Amino acid sequence: MKNRIFAGVPSEEMAGYAKAVIVGTTVYVSGTTGRDPDTGNFPDNAAQQARNALASIDKALRQAGGSLANAVVSRVYVVDQACTADVAAVLGEVFRDIRPTSTMLICEIPAPGAKVEIEITASLEC
Repeated sequence: MKNRIFAGVPSEEMAGYAKAVIVGTTVYVSGTTGRDPDTGNFPDNAAQQARNALASIDKALRQAGGSLANAVVSRVYVVDQACTADVAAVLGEVFRDIRPTSTMLICEIPAPGAKVEIEITASLEC
């Protein structure tokens, strides 16, 4: 499909979504969990899950012609208040010089073992 990026995971077909959608110079990246890219398992550590999610998002943004440096909006979902400091530290490392807007919510994530899910909106004009 034109202007769509797919990760090739079964849930894309099952739930009818794309990893990312490009509209003009804006890229909307779906919520991304932090599975280990080699094993497909979730690390126990929320910070490592955040790093994995951001690496996956960056890969999709690069396919669209950008990178995490183009992020303008960050939405982060964590399953527990105890995860927020570790996840925020990773976000700080990645976005310290980029400074997108950011929201963090505590909620359930419908993937057993997931502690964090990150959604990014990016502008290829940035």
